[in-house]
Amino acid sequence: MVSSYTLVPEHSLLSESDAKKVAKKFKIPMEKFPKIPASDPQAQKLKAVPGQLISIKRDDGNGEYVYYRYVIKG
Repeated sequence: MVSSYTLVPEHSLLSESDAKKVAKKFKIPMEKFPKIPASDPQAQKLKAVPGQLISIKRDDGNGEYVYYRYVIKG
């Protein structure tokens, strides 16, 4: 599976309450986050459905960063 490669960052599905906290922290509705289609291999692995939020941890060598993606149909 694709996720075994070291170049694929860690993806995690957020609970509904955690997703709401993130949206509140950034003061935007979840629908305004960058999108990821439910057909994406990592979204499929997490069994994500449209309307959920995925966190993606990336490490660029200088530190770890968390990005968020809103799951859409597709």
